[in-house]
Amino acid sequence: MPEHQLEHQPLPEHEAAQLDAHWRAMNYLSACQLYLRANPLLSEPLRPEHIKPRLLGHWGTCPGLGLVYTHLNRLIGRYGQRTMAIWGPGHGAPAALAGAWLEGSYSELTPDAPRDAEGMLRLFRDFSQPGGIPSHTAPDVPGSIQEGGELGYSLAHAYGAAFDNPDLLVCAVVGDGEAETGPLAASWHANMWLDPVHDGAVLPVLHLNGYKIANPTVLARMPEEELASLLRGYGYDPLFVTAGPDTPPLTAHRAMAGAFDHALVRIGAIQDKARSGPPLTDAASGDRPHWPMVVLRTPKGWSGPREVDGQPVEGTWRAHQVPLAGVKEDPERLRQLERWLRSYRPQELFDGAGRPLPAVLECVPEGELRLGSMPEANGGRLLRQLPLPELEPYAVPVERPGAGSHEPTRVLGGMLAELMSATEERRDFRLFGPDETDSNHLGGVFEATERGWQAGLEPTDEHLGRHGRVLEVLSEHLCQGWLEGYVLTGRNGLFASYEAFANLVSSMAAQHIKWVHSAREVPWRRPIAGLNYLLTSHAWRQDHNGFSHQDPGFIDHVLSKSPDVVRVYLPPDANTLLCVADHVLRTRDTVNVVVAGKQSCFDWLDLEQARAHCARGLGVWEWAGTERTGADPDVVLACAGDVPTQETLAAASLLREWLPDVAVRVVNVVDISRMTHPTEHPHGLSDTEFDAVFTRDRPVIFAYHGYPWLVHRLAYRRAVHEQLAVRGYRELGSTTTPFDMVVRNRMDRYSLVEDVVDRTPGLGSRAVGARQAAADMRERHHRYVHEHGVDMPEVTGWRWTGR
Repeated sequence: MPEHQLEHQPLPEHEAAQLDAHWRAMNYLSACQLYLRANPLLSEPLRPEHIKPRLLGHWGTCPGLGLVYTHLNRLIGRYGQRTMAIWGPGHGAPAALAGAWLEGSYSELTPDAPRDAEGMLRLFRDFSQPGGIPSHTAPDVPGSIQEGGELGYSLAHAYGAAFDNPDLLVCAVVGDGEAETGPLAASWHANMWLDPVHDGAVLPVLHLNGYKIANPTVLARMPEEELASLLRGYGYDPLFVTAGPDTPPLTAHRAMAGAFDHALVRIGAIQDKARSGPPLTDAASGDRPHWPMVVLRTPKGWSGPREVDGQPVEGTWRAHQVPLAGVKEDPERLRQLERWLRSYRPQELFDGAGRPLPAVLECVPEGELRLGSMPEANGGRLLRQLPLPELEPYAVPVERPGAGSHEPTRVLGGMLAELMSATEERRDFRLFGPDETDSNHLGGVFEATERGWQAGLEPTDEHLGRHGRVLEVLSEHLCQGWLEGYVLTGRNGLFASYEAFANLVSSMAAQHIKWVHSAREVPWRRPIAGLNYLLTSHAWRQDHNGFSHQDPGFIDHVLSKSPDVVRVYLPPDANTLLCVADHVLRTRDTVNVVVAGKQSCFDWLDLEQARAHCARGLGVWEWAGTERTGADPDVVLACAGDVPTQETLAAASLLREWLPDVAVRVVNVVDISRMTHPTEHPHGLSDTEFDAVFTRDRPVIFAYHGYPWLVHRLAYRRAVHEQLAVRGYRELGSTTTPFDMVVRNRMDRYSLVEDVVDRTPGLGSRAVGARQAAADMRERHHRYVHEHGVDMPEVTGWRWTGR
C-alpha cells in the first residue's frame, strides 16, 4: 500500500448504516431543492404541477459535500471537536442547506421552515427563487462564511478563521475546479504561517469529482502518486478516499470515517507536541509538522441519473447543474426524476409528518457544536471592541500649519504597536501585508510582535518568529483571504498594501462587500468588524518605481459597490491618519479604504483640529484662504489626499502673492463620500450643507488623489457641478521625480493657478501676468528636471507661510 494511504479501522455496521441514512437524506433534500414545489415526501406520484417553473441550481458537487457534512457530524459527535466548515464549491449550497435543516439549525434561525413536511417544502420552494435563498452559499446559509461565487478563496478563509482560535478545527472543502485558481494555488502555502501553539487547525478536503462546467480538472486527471507528491511538497500528509456507485456503502463510510479519525489524531499530536514540548527551533531540519488533509474522489453527480437520453450523466460534466431538464414537459423525464428521488428511500428517512427519523439524526451533534450553529460562523456573536489606545501620545505637535513634517504611516505604526501589545493575551487583532510592513514604514509594530513564520529560521532574519501576529506573504490574494476569514469569525485586522497592487484583490473585495451587504438583511447575522485597507506607497510617491506602481483605481472600484458598506478616507497628514485609523477600527459591517502616504509630508492640523475635521469629513480651512467674512469667495480650491493638499496650499500661496485681490476658499476633503448626495450614500452631504461649503455658482478647482472622473461622478447632482474642474491622476506616469509626477498629470500648483485664472469670471487681463508666471514656472520645471534629475528648489524648499 502506498505510504500516503491509510489502513482504516473498521466502522461498526450499525453506525455505517446510520451514516448512510443521513447521507441519503442529505442527497434527497439537495435534489428536491432543485426540482420540487409540492409533494415533498413523494406521498403521491410526481406530477408536472409539483415541479418548479424554473429549475435553477447545481447538483454535481452536492453528494460529495453531503458525505463530508455527514462525517464531520460524526467527528464532532464522537470527539466533541469544535468544528466549522467552509464550502469552497459554492454551487453546493443545496447540500449545506440540507445539512443545516437536518440538524435543526436552519429551523431555529428560520422558524417558518421547521423540521417537518411543511418546513421541508418551505426549504424547497425558497431555494433559488425570487425572495428566497440564493443558489450559492450565502449569508442565508447557517454555518457559512463565504459567498459561493468566491471561487478560489476557501482555503485562505479557513486559515484566517483558524488563526488565534486554538481549539477550532476548520474543514475547508476545496473543489477541484477551484483548485485551478491562482488564489487557491497560493493558499496551499498557508500552513507555513499556522502556529500550532496559538492557532487552530485546518483540515483541507480536496474534493475531486473530475469536472468543472464542461471540462476535466487538472488535479483529478493527475496520477495519484504525482498528486500525493505535490501535496506532500506543500507540507501536507494526504489521505486518499475514493467512493462511487460501485462502492458498497459500508466500505465508503468506513474509508471516510477512518480518514477523518486519523486526521484528527494526527492534528492532536501536532498540537500537543507544540504546546507542551520545547519551542520549535529550526523547521528546516524536519521539525515542521506536515498537517493531514483528505483527498476525496467521488463521481460528479454521484447517486443521480446515470444516463439521460442515452448520454452518460453521473460522473461527467453533464451533472454539473440540473441533470434532468424539461421534466415538467416530458413525461418520461418526469418518471425518471421520480425514480431518482425515490432511490433514496425517503420513507426510511422521514416519518409521515416529514420529521427526520432518529437513525438519520444519530450522528448529528447538539447545540453550538452543530455546523450551522458554530458561533465562529456568525462572527459578530464573538466580536469585542478593540482596546484602542489614546491618540495623544502618538499625535505630532503642530504649532502652526505646515511648520513641521512627519511620515504618517510611521506615526501610525507606533499606535498600532500599542494596540498589538494591548491584544497580546486576547489575540484578536492582526496586521496582514505582502512583505511591505517595513517598506510602508509601519515597522513600529515589531516593538510589540514579530512576523509569524513556521518554516526555517536563519541568523540574518529580523523580526521573524513562531508566534508573531504580523503575517506577510507575497500574495495579496492570500492576505485578503486571511483577513476576511479572521474578520468573519469575530476578530479585527488591517491589510496594508502598496496602493497600485490592491487592484489584485478587487474581485475578492467585491465579494466581501456583497457578503456584508447581504448579511445585513439576514436577521440572525450579527455585525462583524470593518474590513480595513491601508493603501500607502501611493501613486504620487512611486516616482522611483515607475509607471507599474502608479494606480489609484482601487478607490473607484470600491466606491462603485454598495454605498451602505463602502467607505474611503484620504487623510492629508499624520494626525488625521491617526483619527481615521481610530475610527475605522471601531466600525462594523463596513469595508474601509484609507489612503495615506509613507513619505514625509507637512503637518497641517493638531490632534483636536484633526478630530473635528475627520468627524465632519470635510471642511473649510479658513487659515489657508483669503475670502472675506460674510461674502462668497471668488473661487474654491478643494483637495483630497496628502499630495493634492500640498499642491493646493502651494497654489493658494501663489495666488496670495500674484493675485492678492482674488478671494480664495480652501476646502479639504477626508471622506470622499461626503461629495455624494445623501440619497446615494449615507455619508453624503445635504444640498444645503454642500452649497454652504462649495457654493452654488463659483468655480471649484479640485485637486484629487485618484482619477478625476470619480469626483465628477460623485458630485454630478450638485448645483456647482458645471463649475467643477477636477485635476487628478490621468494615467501619465514614469520613473521620474515627485513633482514631475504631478506636473505630468496637470495637478501641480502652477496648473491649479492657471485653472483659477481661466475659470474665475472677471479676472480677464488683470490676471494675465499670473497665468504667464505659472506657465513659465512649468517650463522651467521641465528644463530643470531633465538637466538635474531632481526637482527645482522652488518646489523642494517650499513651505507654507500664510503669506
